[in-house]
Amino acid sequence: MNASDRTPADLLRSALAADPARPLVTFYDDATGERVELSVATFANWVAKTANLLQGDLAAEPGDRLALLLPAHWQSAVWLLACSSVGVVADVQGDPASADLVVSGPDSLDRARACRGERVALALRPMGGRFPQPPEGFADYAVEVPGQGDRFAPYAPVDPAAPALAVEGTGLTADQVVARAREDAAALGLGPGSRLLAGLAWDTWEGLSTGLLAPLAAGGSVVLCRHLDQLDAQALAKRVESERITGTAV
Repeated sequence: MNASDRTPADLLRSALAADPARPLVTFYDDATGERVELSVATFANWVAKTANLLQGDLAAEPGDRLALLLPAHWQSAVWLLACSSVGVVADVQGDPASADLVVSGPDSLDRARACRGERVALALRPMGGRFPQPPEGFADYAVEVPGQGDRFAPYAPVDPAAPALAVEGTGLTADQVVARAREDAAALGLGPGSRLLAGLAWDTWEGLSTGLLAPLAAGGSVVLCRHLDQLDAQALAKRVESERITGTAV
């Protein structure tokens, strides 16, 4: 990847310039049987639409804090990069009561209602489906995002030295996120073409890094698995073979 990249959004732009057609995120939910594969270009398009929603409709500004109450999921990865694109701090599993806005999955809606700012809910249904009945007090992401623009430009340049991520009570700047992701990629032996199978929860740095950031920083891809514990050893081995996995973090 480009050595001058200083934010996660920079890493994505470099990946898009290098090879937009290659897979970036392959997502499995082993509780539902869902499988989704997103190329760099498709993933970047989702990020652009989500960043436009965040900056435009939700009026988020650089430095605002967004409580990200989502599990390991491809749409969670999209939101992480959308926050980076705008300059919003992604506070992973943070306190909604002290956040400027909140993004919630279906299992954390009650907790998310503590946020006094904008609230967005994700149904996390296959193919990015919407809620059958929109939760009261929330914008349904699947309803709001399709009409957003396919290209994104921030109103103000994102400062790599500004806070970008909070996880496990630790705050990181965008620069630090990229540096740690690169360190993790080296430690995991990731490089261009690597394919990492990740099954860790997204409430720790290790989960976020192995589930997206380290493969992105290395020019590789991730097979992100939710409810991986529902696979037996034989099924897991079959997935490793069929997805051409080069490393695991489970």
